Amino acid sequence: MKIYNVGILGFGFIGKVHAFAHLNLPLFFAQQEFATRIKAVCTSRLETASLGAAQVGADLAVTDYRAITENPDIDIVDICTPNHLHCEELLSAMRHQKHIYCDKPLTATWQEALKIQAALPDYHGISQMTLQNRFFPVTLRAKQIIDEGRLGKILEFRASYLHSGSSDPATPLKWKLSGAAGGGVVADLGVHILDLMHFLLGEFSELNAMTRIAYPQRPSLEDPQKLLTVDAEDNMLVTVRLPDGAIGSISASKIATGCEDEVSFEIYGNKGALKLLPMELHRLYYYDCSASGAPLGGLRGWTAIDCGQRYDPPAGFPTPKAPIGWLRGHQQCMYNFLSAVHNRQPAGPDLAHGVYLQKLLEKVKVSAASRQWVSI
Repeated sequence: MKIYNVGILGFGFIGKVHAFAHLNLPLFFAQQEFATRIKAVCTSRLETASLGAAQVGADLAVTDYRAITENPDIDIVDICTPNHLHCEELLSAMRHQKHIYCDKPLTATWQEALKIQAALPDYHGISQMTLQNRFFPVTLRAKQIIDEGRLGKILEFRASYLHSGSSDPATPLKWKLSGAAGGGVVADLGVHILDLMHFLLGEFSELNAMTRIAYPQRPSLEDPQKLLTVDAEDNMLVTVRLPDGAIGSISASKIATGCEDEVSFEIYGNKGALKLLPMELHRLYYYDCSASGAPLGGLRGWTAIDCGQRYDPPAGFPTPKAPIGWLRGHQQCMYNFLSAVHNRQPAGPDLAHGVYLQKLLEKVKVSAASRQWVSI
């Protein structure tokens, strides 16, 4: 079995999610070709790096990302740091030809993404962005149904990714609420739902966006009595046009009171339709216009497809029929990347797609600021 040494940059929430996927790879996939070992953990403080290293059995705890990106013993650089730190970490890992697994979005700004784009011709490693919503059976099956032509011509669509984490004005100003750190809902949740609809429907031709900052000031994380100015948006609403003229809406919010982690979409074509309901990743709903409507309604109506955890081999744990959760998508996303690394095949969505998504995020912000349609 080939063992790939991994260095994780950042060990906050998403760093632990990625570590979970590495550590549990042998349980979820019945294959003996490859595995990973977390060899190093990097955070901004030695005490947190040491704690993280101890949790995952890593040898090294460091505070300088170059101790990982330039380390000849590291095969894979797994980037889980705040957005504004990605660019230099990526460029270093690319220069040293590391395989790269990078949490979304690619960078904090479009200008930084252009630096990554310029470095891509000299980079020969395997890369993938962490966009786990592509990797649930419901979304994979939706992609198959669309590609088979079962929906026909797409007429309209809508999609949303809703949270309520910022609906309380007392929520402190963490980095994900800071524009300077590359935060805001466009980069945090918007990138996920824009990517998912691009994955399902293909290229966009233009968009018109609106965003809003719900509370102009929020308490400081360090001193709750001190109010800081908020410079990153809390929600977005984007109208998107496809090349053939079909239009739809794509929204993301962290001020949707009462919502947990609600990804949903509706896609309507002239031959059929698809729906993913919020908080219901187990089932995909399909409407077939060719089904008979007689007698008494015949067999026409919405069919609930039990996608569950019905992945292709070597996946198989825990069971295809078990309800699926958020971490399972991350597990499959990680496997897609590692399988590509082992087989030296391109992984998708790669860093080049990360650049494209960064352009979409920039277009959303430009449109929101100008209140105009912008071409993509």
